[in-house]
Amino acid sequence: MKSYFLPPLILQKIIWIPTNILLRSFGHLEVKGMENLKGIKTPVIFACNHTSETDPFFVPASLAFFSRFSPTFYTSRESKFYVNSGWRKYFYGGTFFKAWGSYPVHVGLHDYEKSLAHHIDIIRAGGSLCIFPEGRTTPDGNIQPAKGGVSYLAYITGVPIIPTRISGVFKFSFSDFLLGRRHLSITYGKPMKFADYLNTSQPNATPSIDDFKTYANTVMGEVGKL
Repeated sequence: MKSYFLPPLILQKIIWIPTNILLRSFGHLEVKGMENLKGIKTPVIFACNHTSETDPFFVPASLAFFSRFSPTFYTSRESKFYVNSGWRKYFYGGTFFKAWGSYPVHVGLHDYEKSLAHHIDIIRAGGSLCIFPEGRTTPDGNIQPAKGGVSYLAYITGVPIIPTRISGVFKFSFSDFLLGRRHLSITYGKPMKFADYLNTSQPNATPSIDDFKTYANTVMGEVGKL
């Protein structure tokens, strides 16, 4: 195990029990589609819709304590993105994020390999990744157009993408949560392989940026059906 696997493994295990108690007791959390994860070798890429800042807690909380997908790693923006984000600048994009397993995507490079270098290394080292292809939280509750990074990661590493739908979290308040007014759920879909898309659409061709974006939106289309 790589040394950087240990901090998120420890942190995610520490909060697993309280997170499960809170989500299941107050949020009536329901986990669906676990049968779609049976028999899948690690690592995988969980492609999730993004409705709330609490979304990153759902995948590790919904999996078994000794899940083979642990620890789960994440993508984030670079720390400079959060400089004007109030209290978030003290937690987002820095040491805490890395301890949780979140590593920044280097934006503006126009090169997937360089932008996602951390995450390629993580997957190749055996770490499963949770990514939000929309790139930001939804402003209206609907799934937004996806960026192509998730497809590139699946292409360059050969791992499957698991469409993952988080529901019931959009614009929920702390009082809604404490009073049990929301019913939260996370649903895992059937694994998808970028290679299957290539074999069907253009055998033996090198995928373009448009291919990566098209497939990313196809994945999010499946997320929307869950």
